[in-house]
Amino acid sequence: ASEMSILAVGLGLGVLFGVMDALINANPLARRLNAVYSPVSRTSVNAPAGVAIDLAYGVFIAAVFVQISPSLPGETGLAKGLGFGAGMWVFRVVMSVATTWMTHRVPPALLLYQLLSGLAEMLVLGAVAGLLLTPG
Repeated sequence: ASEMSILAVGLGLGVLFGVMDALINANPLARRLNAVYSPVSRTSVNAPAGVAIDLAYGVFIAAVFVQISPSLPGETGLAKGLGFGAGMWVFRVVMSVATTWMTHRVPPALLLYQLLSGLAEMLVLGAVAGLLLTPG
């Protein structure tokens, strides 16, 4: 994949990442589960910083996928992308949830929500990367 296609797909992944984060974190269930953090939560979000982080993360996802996709299991871009998404889930979500479980008193339902919503999010991002960045 060319640098321009990596950048374009990466920016698209970043936008998708931001939209999914908003849906995952702003819905009524998530707000209720995350209420445990309300004593230390900010009253507003720094939206420009959030957008910049999501866009940068999307480009990073695209670039890493292109570099490691030849060694990922699977014959199709979708299979490779789902495998990549599963790997992102372990390193991004599972490790974060495990740390939260060890260091904070939070409801188990919150941890389960984070694991499942994070799995869906990482699989979608991986699948899109696989479909758009795998040749052929």
